[in-house]
Amino acid sequence: MPSDTVQQVADMISSADRITVFTGAGMSAESGIATFRSGDDGLWGRFDPMMLASVDGWEADPHLVWGWYAWRIGQLRDVVPNAGHRALADLAQHKVVDVVTQNVDDLHERAGSTVVSHLHGSLTATRCSVCRAPYDGPVARPYHEQIDGDDLDSLRLAPPTCARCGGDVRPGVVWFGEMLPEREWASAVDSFDACDLVLVVGTSGIVYPAAGLPDRAAGRGVPIIEVNPDESALSGLATHSIRSTAASALPLLARVIDG
Repeated sequence: MPSDTVQQVADMISSADRITVFTGAGMSAESGIATFRSGDDGLWGRFDPMMLASVDGWEADPHLVWGWYAWRIGQLRDVVPNAGHRALADLAQHKVVDVVTQNVDDLHERAGSTVVSHLHGSLTATRCSVCRAPYDGPVARPYHEQIDGDDLDSLRLAPPTCARCGGDVRPGVVWFGEMLPEREWASAVDSFDACDLVLVVGTSGIVYPAAGLPDRAAGRGVPIIEVNPDESALSGLATHSIRSTAASALPLLARVIDG
């Protein structure tokens, strides 16, 4: 990263009063959580999202879908926040920092950040698929914790049963074709409407309506800082783009800000 760009961005962060941080899958990649769209290595490059992340997929094969998410919840237990997560939590000690995330993990919270909006839900916020009652019971790991190639059959697992109505318990994520949670969306909109700097980290910027949020701030003349090793659909909005990963760029910016 050019040192003058780093210094300019650090100065903008230092002078901001309220920062909205908008994060995507790249934020957690260096913690060992697979991204969805990073070429052939992304989850949706290997598996059919409509089979695993849609209402139709759930109704067709709940054992497969639940096993897939139980596998991902198990992976989440084995990872920790990376240096980028920790740098954002440290920044919040000095600034008002709203984290709006598309990620369904809990790594921001575990690093010490306050997340004002989980736009796409949370893996661990499991609930009944019928009556929507929260489920706080155990989530067993699939018997086979490794996927054999692209074969998902080894992950099949019966969902837990809701104690209230007897329905199948589902993951607390937003599937394709579902509406975003109203409260989470409203909190995200409020954050983008109130901030004076936006930090966009590790998102492709192609999943709507979430990807439209930075436009709200840009339309008010708010600077947009992008941290992403690759160009994204939001790069055209960016005042500065730092072509680096979250775990590399964010601690570096924090060190420059601290002097």
